[in-house]
Order: sequence, then C-alpha cells, then structure tokens
Amino acid sequence: MTDLITVEDVRVSYGEVAALRGISAHVDDGEIVGVIGPNGAGKTTLVETISGFHDYEGRVAYRDREVAGHHPADLVADGLVHCAESRDLFGHLSVEDNLELGAYRHHDGVEDRLAFVYDLFPVLEERADQNARTMSGGEQQMLAIGRALMGDPDVLLLDEPTLGLAPVILGDISDGLDEIRDAGVTVLLAEQNVTFTMNHADRVYLLENGKVEREGDPKTLRGDEYIRTAYLGE
Repeated sequence: MTDLITVEDVRVSYGEVAALRGISAHVDDGEIVGVIGPNGAGKTTLVETISGFHDYEGRVAYRDREVAGHHPADLVADGLVHCAESRDLFGHLSVEDNLELGAYRHHDGVEDRLAFVYDLFPVLEERADQNARTMSGGEQQMLAIGRALMGDPDVLLLDEPTLGLAPVILGDISDGLDEIRDAGVTVLLAEQNVTFTMNHADRVYLLENGKVEREGDPKTLRGDEYIRTAYLGE
C-alpha cells in the first residue's frame, strides 16, 4: 500500500492551549482509517490540519507533498476533500444546488457523480428541489457527505458523520460508507461512535488529550481492556 496521508510528530496549538501534542499517523491508499476519542481529544483539529486549515509543527503530507503552504481549495482540486462536522450547507439553496456546488473544482463527470450520490442516498434525489435547511439532521448529513463526494475525492475526510443521528439514519450512513469504499475512495473517519468506527475501519487510532494512546486493527483494539471498559461499555 502507498501512504496518501502522512502525519509525523505534529503539534497544533490554539494560543497557549495545545490541541495536538506530537501526533504521528498515516492513511494508506484504499483504507478506512478511524480516529476515535472523547470530545476535545483533538480529532477535529487533526482532520482540519490535514485539510490545510491550521498552522502546525512537524510534518503533514498528502501524496508526499507538504500540506503547509497549500490552500485548502487546492487540496480539494488534488482529491483531498473534507466533510466537516458542522456540515456547512447552503440552507437557502436546494439539495441539488448544494450537490452541484460540491463539484466546483471538478467539472468533468458531474452527472455520473450525481447519479452515484443519488444511488447512495435515494432520499436526496426525492428531495432534489427542497431547500437544505428544511431537511432533518440526518438528511442534512447525507447531503453533506454527498456534496463532498461531488468533489471527486481520492481521500474523504469525514468528521463526526454520525453525531446525533437516529438509528435508522445511522444505518443509511453505515451502508453508504461501505459503498464509498467500494467505489475506491480512501476514508479518514473521525468519530466518537467507537462501535461504528470499529465496524468499518481497517485501522484505528485512539486520541486522548491530543496524543495517540492506542493504535491497531479493530480486532486487536477490541481486545484491549482499557478500550473495552472506557469506550465499548464492557
């Protein structure tokens, strides 16, 4: 496998507050890599740093090119697409308008990608003309993921995609993630939902207080007494 993302001894601070404290990780081509941990552990900061939104110490590379100095939009054009926890939809625009805006850096193959997104989440096609702000939280999450996919990602950075979702919507997102991977998209999944992450990821990093405390494949980590007790409720 080839590393698409490399993070080496990365440190990020917000003023005097250290958010990442020497994190090292990697994402290989074709993987789903999970990043778990409690609220405030540094998951979102890590994803945002990889996406080019934060200054940092250490090394962050995408396709062996340093992220520092590249605008996030340029990284999107190179296939690194970030689906933020906040979703950042255009609420006054329709579902289809939101999706088409996701393709602003990749104009070729838009119809094929739109068909893929509608196949992935049929409710979006049913509500193509509906304003995004009138949709449920789960439907908005599907739209946010769909819009990210319209950017034709090689790597999709998903930040808390299951946060606050009802179980039925969680199942739709779960099925969609499997199909996204089958389509050849590499995924970095930052999630508080440990069970969801373990069910999908090839490898998992546990972040606590801005540091990697555990890493390994889901089978190994499920056997870790600390993770079983603190995160799986066993």
